[in-house]
Amino acid sequence: MARPLTDHEKRKQISVRGIAGLGDVAEIKKSFNRHLHFTLVKDRNVATPRDYYFALAHTVRDHLVGRWIRTQQYYYEKDPKRVHYLSLEFYMGRTLQNTMVNLGLQNTCDEAIYQLGLDLEELEDIEEDAGLGNGGLGRLAGTHALTSQCVLAFQVEEADDWLRYGNPWEKARPEYMLPVHFYGRVEHTGAGPKWVDTQVVLAMPYDTPVPGFKNNTVNTMRLWSAKAPNDFNLQEFNVGDYIQAVLDRNLAENISRVLYPNDNFFEGKELRLKQEYFVVAATLQDIIRRFKSSKFGCRDPVRTSFESFPDKVAIQLNDTHPALAIPELMRFFLDVEKMSWEKAWDITRRTCSYTNHTVLPEALERWPVYMFEKLLPRHLLIIYEINQRHLDMISALYPGDSERLRRMSLIEEGDPKRINMAHLCVVGSHAVNGVARIHSDIVKSTVFKDFYDVEPEKFQNKTNGITPRRWLLLCNPGLADIIAEKIGEDFLKDLYQLRKLLDYINDDVFIRDVAKVKQENKQKLAVYLEKQYKVKINPESIFDIHVKRIHEYKRQLLNCLHIITYYNRIKKEPNKMFVPRTIMVGGKAAPGYHMAKMIIKLITSVAQVVNNDPVVGDRLKVIFLENYRVTLAEKVIPAADLSEQISTAGTEASGTGNMKFMLNGALTIGTMDGANVEMAEEAGEENLFIFGMRVEEVEAMDRKGYNALEYYERLPELRQVMDQIRTGFFSPKEPELFKGIVNMLMHHDRFKVFADYEAYINSQEKVNNLYNHPKEWTKKVIRNIAASGKFSSDRTISEYAKEIWGVEPSDVKIPPPNEPRD
Repeated sequence: MARPLTDHEKRKQISVRGIAGLGDVAEIKKSFNRHLHFTLVKDRNVATPRDYYFALAHTVRDHLVGRWIRTQQYYYEKDPKRVHYLSLEFYMGRTLQNTMVNLGLQNTCDEAIYQLGLDLEELEDIEEDAGLGNGGLGRLAGTHALTSQCVLAFQVEEADDWLRYGNPWEKARPEYMLPVHFYGRVEHTGAGPKWVDTQVVLAMPYDTPVPGFKNNTVNTMRLWSAKAPNDFNLQEFNVGDYIQAVLDRNLAENISRVLYPNDNFFEGKELRLKQEYFVVAATLQDIIRRFKSSKFGCRDPVRTSFESFPDKVAIQLNDTHPALAIPELMRFFLDVEKMSWEKAWDITRRTCSYTNHTVLPEALERWPVYMFEKLLPRHLLIIYEINQRHLDMISALYPGDSERLRRMSLIEEGDPKRINMAHLCVVGSHAVNGVARIHSDIVKSTVFKDFYDVEPEKFQNKTNGITPRRWLLLCNPGLADIIAEKIGEDFLKDLYQLRKLLDYINDDVFIRDVAKVKQENKQKLAVYLEKQYKVKINPESIFDIHVKRIHEYKRQLLNCLHIITYYNRIKKEPNKMFVPRTIMVGGKAAPGYHMAKMIIKLITSVAQVVNNDPVVGDRLKVIFLENYRVTLAEKVIPAADLSEQISTAGTEASGTGNMKFMLNGALTIGTMDGANVEMAEEAGEENLFIFGMRVEEVEAMDRKGYNALEYYERLPELRQVMDQIRTGFFSPKEPELFKGIVNMLMHHDRFKVFADYEAYINSQEKVNNLYNHPKEWTKKVIRNIAASGKFSSDRTISEYAKEIWGVEPSDVKIPPPNEPRD
């Protein structure tokens, strides 16, 4: 196999880096050497690769800082409406290459580093992933996350101390440290309720600059770290219990120390509620300070009236995790500003909007009332009042309908009583949106149907998007280049321009170039996989990729049944021609999610058998991708031929991995679920491999009853697969190992794997047939790339801005720091 080109070599020969322009290489080298000098410790003369990385990161950051300050000056001078996106997770990945691309510095840095005798790709690989998030939702603002390694094929969690070497991209802002209160009690006084005897934790902000693409705008991601105040429990120290005082400090600081590793599953623990309130309370104080002080660098209040607050501030709640923003904003308006309830509620609702990310009932947050009573007693009273007024309104609209009142209440009766945080978000926001059209329809027709009946105008759809800068230009420069050669470079800012590629569907040269880029990406990934997993990969095989959180609804098990079926077919007819496949499954399981961990174990056990069977050879290989994260996605997605998006219809809110694969020239095998529906609409259903039940059929089966045994008895190949798993064919040393999976699939499968098995296997046959006709395959690839324009995050954010935040998107380019301002 010929050695694939490295990204460095490819950058030397491709024209797309022209959009980054070759800047002042000498200046970059000078800055790099200056930073390297200050990075080295006095008694150490030899620089390490990490020293080189930090020197380059600080060099690039120098180009950010002036633009960052200019952006803040612009905001204060023009005083536009500010949008604050509140999330407990931000899945950022690496920053260096993304920043170079967005600032147009990549070519200059590449050349400078090359002239210094270093390799840019190697330096980029030193950066830790800032992957503080679980899955699609993003990342928690904290200091630790979990990585997942497979030890003896079981997932094992290890602490991922991504800050162990420091973070060159963040700036601590101790001057903006803020107090956050917990516990205590509510005192009713003549001047109104007072929250007293609280325990204080300090919130220290850390700012990370987030550059726009070549527009000199640099926004801020502000993360918060918990610090104990200096006088924390010093009375205990004074009576001699020094150790306890220190331990209590650690308890306070634990708030931002750990990421809750559950995705699509609610786990109610007091620390998690503390984290949610900590982020919200600190952020809202910050927002209010900024609103009051509208001059750059000014700390004195300029605004004293909050009448214009919703005209100047928009707060987007990313899922229910920051739902406490609603009662916290009310607490500030009521207790601090002494507003009337009606005025405070009007301002709060006009300011806040809520994005729903899941329809799975087990994922919706429901906090016990007793926990609120202990931790946030004032907020509990406010939520009770919100609920009472809400139910009074519903009761007036639907007299005597007690069942409706029960369904719509923010407080769920039971033992214990619980607060439904999604209901709080819906009632306290002026806009509620899902993240794909089918998801938004399901939200209106099922999850929040009662609320939709009352306020239909509140509900919207905002289909998710991805950034073409990271998910095409950065991770797939070869493809970006041949597209730029055909249609110019403006598609990176206006992804809809990819439609122009339809003019080249029958262009033999372009078809050949697209196929060549894909093959180069596959060869590069094959080299990586062989090094990592010691498995010989056939780069001519179909690279069949299924990467996402491990969850029953995402149906990695359905994929596994196909793997075993394909294996059995090869074993049955070893002399027959089979289209070779390399099937990769990747993703993390929540540490407490036993079934998800057993799914990983099954896949790795199947891989062990398949990969070591000489009869199969290179016609089928199975890889479980460990520690799947943004950086690994950037390697895997450009090399994919087939993208697996096979959730049960009606369960996946949207998906964004599906969009990344589409943009990078993979064909999708999937159900009509999430954003797959819109992808099929944009590209034409005939250009995807759509299979399985639709939402209506799933609902009909729920009414009728799903009988897994019926499929087991009717489909011989399925029966063989299940018998092999049940009898220990893939776990000979532990024949009973997978009985839990078998029992679930046969008797308790909420996600109806068997019902879609036959259609899935048939669809996979269509994949094989098309792959045997490379030109026709590549034509479908081009059609998919050309149809992916809708799935840009630029379009998504533009829709949020116009239709939810009341902001008109602007293409204003702020002058760079070396040019005078207007």
